[in-house]
Amino acid sequence: MSGAGLSMRPARPCDAAAMVALTRAAYGAWIPEMWEEQLPMLADFDAAVRDHRVELLFVGETLAGLADLLPEAEALLVESLAVAPEHQGRGHAGRLMTRAEAVADELGLASLRLYTDKTFTTNLALYRHLGFAVDGEETFRGGTIVSMSKALG
Repeated sequence: MSGAGLSMRPARPCDAAAMVALTRAAYGAWIPEMWEEQLPMLADFDAAVRDHRVELLFVGETLAGLADLLPEAEALLVESLAVAPEHQGRGHAGRLMTRAEAVADELGLASLRLYTDKTFTTNLALYRHLGFAVDGEETFRGGTIVSMSKALG
């Protein structure tokens, strides 16, 4: 993907530190509401680069977003989707999800899955807008996790 200064590529081991910084910034906005760091902020991105499929979105030379993708038996789990605060509101989350759909297709997987906290109403609205449906809710760490999926093809 390129155009208008945008490009996308798979993460490499040398990207792990930048991925940590981006994720901490993107999820950091929720700390005042949640009173704790969110799980993606605690992720081991060295391991993610090695064991998952992580797609990076750049604006020029700047890392603007990432999608941490984990192939499962029948679906591609979007483990984490993060866009740097200064790049939010520009359609980058949608671009990353379109890339996730392409990865799922490459892997022969029929759907995307993700989880988000019920408190993250803007994320829930975004995922619904992108075609995800709510599969269920469960209590987790004192809150409510919403499970969502999107059938592909």
